[in-house]
Amino acid sequence: MITLKEALALSSSEIESLRDELKEKIKNNKELGAYIEQLTNQDLNESGSGIPIAIKDNINVKNWEITCASNILKGYISPYNATVINKLHEAGLAPLGKTNMDELAMGSSTETSCYGKTLNPINTLKVPGGSSGGSAAAVAAGLAVAALGTDTGGSIRQPAAYCGCVGMKPTYGRVSRYGIAAYSSSLDQVGPITQNVEDAAILYDIIAGHDPMDSTSSNQTSPAVAPNLNPNRKLTIAVIDNFIEQASDDIKEGHQKAVEALEAAGHTIIHKNMVDTSKILSSYYIVATAEASANFSRLDGVRYGNRKGEGGLKEMYVKTKSEGFGQEVQKRIMLGSFVLSSGYYDAYYIKAQKVRHLIKDEYEAIFKEADLILSPVAPTTAPEFGSFKTSLEMYLSDIYTISVNLAGLPALSLPVAKNSEGMPVGLQLIGRAFDEQTVFDGALSLEQQVNYTK
Repeated sequence: MITLKEALALSSSEIESLRDELKEKIKNNKELGAYIEQLTNQDLNESGSGIPIAIKDNINVKNWEITCASNILKGYISPYNATVINKLHEAGLAPLGKTNMDELAMGSSTETSCYGKTLNPINTLKVPGGSSGGSAAAVAAGLAVAALGTDTGGSIRQPAAYCGCVGMKPTYGRVSRYGIAAYSSSLDQVGPITQNVEDAAILYDIIAGHDPMDSTSSNQTSPAVAPNLNPNRKLTIAVIDNFIEQASDDIKEGHQKAVEALEAAGHTIIHKNMVDTSKILSSYYIVATAEASANFSRLDGVRYGNRKGEGGLKEMYVKTKSEGFGQEVQKRIMLGSFVLSSGYYDAYYIKAQKVRHLIKDEYEAIFKEADLILSPVAPTTAPEFGSFKTSLEMYLSDIYTISVNLAGLPALSLPVAKNSEGMPVGLQLIGRAFDEQTVFDGALSLEQQVNYTK
């Protein structure tokens, strides 16, 4: 598949040929479920005809249906573009189609979509990760030059790791959230999923920057990263020893290979520990579900989406939400409502926010000595479908990624090795807030050293 850097050099006629080629490939690979068919074959007049980029189905594209892979939003047509879509247009890029995702971005395997699951193109018995599994599968299968996803607790980095792609979560506030269907407003960020680190930097540069339409958008200047990429910088990189202990042998071996590659490139490795991952997990799921409960209360049959029930107001609320929301979404909304309820707010939500502050402090302490942190993305390589027997097992697949969102830091996942089954082993590099340049420089250095091939 042509890279984004190469696509930017194409003529308008060559871009049209590329779009036609990709549409044909998507049609011939429907079984992967990377794209939502009904949402991909839409009127493209409003989206333009630039370099085709796959778009996760929780990002608004004007006059396109946006459902977040949930029955409750089927039929809702977006009246406007998200800011990131406008930025794509300005750079000569344009949406190609909507990619599948876990319902309302709640999941780690893209199994909870109302359209059916997405398959991992490397091994279709394995999950592609989530919630941006469709975007990662599309890039990995050569069905997209690049894609946009959203990351609440690892939802870009984890599917990228499972599918052998590069996935990048920017600093919170670096990319506009205007026009994104929010799962957890203080955690969500839009980011790129690409074939390589340089493409990720190019797409990041396109979508980054202050947006007055987004109250959470940072007004810090956003210097271009891609033109200044420097894999030859010598960095101090920390590894978190107590994180690695909980990983599978495949991840440990890949991690060791990455450490050796970084040392061979002249980087300095130091060893650190962080707060127990169980505390990180508890804090994240309390904060995320509480915010989800508040955000999705608007999906009530009155203002958005499908309306069910012909009786009174109570019946409409009950039927609309019970028939519109899937099981996993109902669980998380109920949990969020519980932790925000009278008598439990201080006991759970306030404590979770205190732990969140502790996590941020621990990162800041490490960054006094290190430029970057190297960490696993997930405890294992991509598991098989049905591996998560309980919601808790699914939540545990996020133990290495969620702390980054709680602290609002930038991080990039890239493949560094393959296990005996040929499945990718992905690791992430975490940086200081608003220091995306160092994250990309370190990632490019690691990418060049490990020389991963699909």
